[in-house]
Amino acid sequence: MNPPKFDKIEDMVMMTHLHEPAVLFNLKERYAAWMIYTYSGLFCVTVNPYKWLPVYNPEVVRAYRGKKRMEVPPHIFALSDNAYQFMLAGDGESGAGKTVNTKRVIQYFATIGTLEDQIIQANPLLEAFGNAKTVRNDNSSRFGKFIRIHFGATGKLASADIETYLLEKSRVTFQLSAERSYHIFYQLTCNQKPELIGKRLDSMKTGGSSPLAASTFLFLQMQEAFDILGFLPDEKASAYKLTGAVMHYGNMKFKQKQREEQAEPDGTEGGAGGQRCAAGRIPSHPLQVYNSIGALAKSVYEKMFLWMVLRINQQLDTKQSRQHFIGVLDIAGFEIFDYNSMEQLCINFTNEKLQQFFNHHMFVLEQEEYKKEGIEWEFIDFGMDLAACIELIEKPMGIFSILEEECMFPKSSDASFKNKLYDQHLGKNSCFLKPKAVKGKPEAHFTLVHYAGNVDYNISGWLEKNKDPLNESVVQLYQKSSNKTLSMLYASFSGAEGTKSITRSFKLLMPRILYFTTAHNVTQRKHLH
Repeated sequence: MNPPKFDKIEDMVMMTHLHEPAVLFNLKERYAAWMIYTYSGLFCVTVNPYKWLPVYNPEVVRAYRGKKRMEVPPHIFALSDNAYQFMLAGDGESGAGKTVNTKRVIQYFATIGTLEDQIIQANPLLEAFGNAKTVRNDNSSRFGKFIRIHFGATGKLASADIETYLLEKSRVTFQLSAERSYHIFYQLTCNQKPELIGKRLDSMKTGGSSPLAASTFLFLQMQEAFDILGFLPDEKASAYKLTGAVMHYGNMKFKQKQREEQAEPDGTEGGAGGQRCAAGRIPSHPLQVYNSIGALAKSVYEKMFLWMVLRINQQLDTKQSRQHFIGVLDIAGFEIFDYNSMEQLCINFTNEKLQQFFNHHMFVLEQEEYKKEGIEWEFIDFGMDLAACIELIEKPMGIFSILEEECMFPKSSDASFKNKLYDQHLGKNSCFLKPKAVKGKPEAHFTLVHYAGNVDYNISGWLEKNKDPLNESVVQLYQKSSNKTLSMLYASFSGAEGTKSITRSFKLLMPRILYFTTAHNVTQRKHLH
């Protein structure tokens, strides 16, 4: 047990007895006193208060400006200021934080650099279209982003840019019980835009209600962000129209034509869009139609989201000279739910790779430095090599590879995918297990032994999710659309793009994510559940 002088200690490495119970007790005691930030050596541990605290106002920003880390209480602002000072000195260190900390880092740099509101205003806009309510978080980021904040030679803030990846497209068409789709769908139904009422969005089935006051406030905040970021009136209108179109897609119903091999609209979803969507070649079965409509809805939403990011970056590019940058890597943390699907596998795999990177640099390379410098040191194996699980997912004949292979065969199914996984890995890889059936829990098809715990995965619909093929006849209609934004989104569309799988895109993306973490002046935010 630690002496009383270590109660609520700000830096836990100073404890006489450093072990798991002491760490947890210290975090608990500080949290009870609303001290949500605690240092552990180089790192900052954050406990989500699930409420707004007055710890990010301008007075707090000023209190941390130019201060050394140990001169002020633990805070994301202290990490931010230290990163800024190290950047100007040509050196840097990594910090850690939580979901909201990404916004606070941006707030801090924008304040000390007296940059206009545009960098800060990118957040409410991206959150409206990229965040959603999950069982763990009412404002969960369902995409990753790397934000670069650029500075001139003297340290003056010059510009910024945002790179996004892994938008959870499937959330557009499917959400688990007690979860919601993206915030924008609920904000559009709060009747704050009279011109949208005629679009019948008030009748949309949003899969759950949102507190009207909260949605109204966030919608007005998003409207302001659109204006500050320089979106033109017709661009804003297009964003709302396309979002509304996606909502209508989700409410379209189809039935089998009598004595024919085609499906047709059942007449329950009004509006002229239904006839236009049905103008192309209609698959023979309603389920195929729903899959096709779902793929189109996800494609429109994703392309619109990426276009908005592009427009934001155009506005933030001031063309000023750049000498340094500080980056914030903001990714979804490890997820273990009752029902885990392909999205969770991608997120958890990313965290496995980042954790392996962290372990290698903090434990392995550090001890190698000790040897080079002649320090007497007995090498410690921390037992944190995550290669087995990583290779099970990404190597040839791994989970991604088998999924890719199955997507190439017309008659493949969830069952054939599962059988191939079992044939290849069950009993041969200690990280791949057959899950036990648990009464009252969703069905699971395989279990992976991750560093953060065992996760049961359900593979239902993975083949369709991975392929997401687009109906080229409808895409051609999009290209000729009178809506300039929609036609622009699909102007360069090619057939190859429509067949690009999620896993293939994901594999190409991983090296870039790891590249972000290798930059010496990157502040990494990692959020573990």
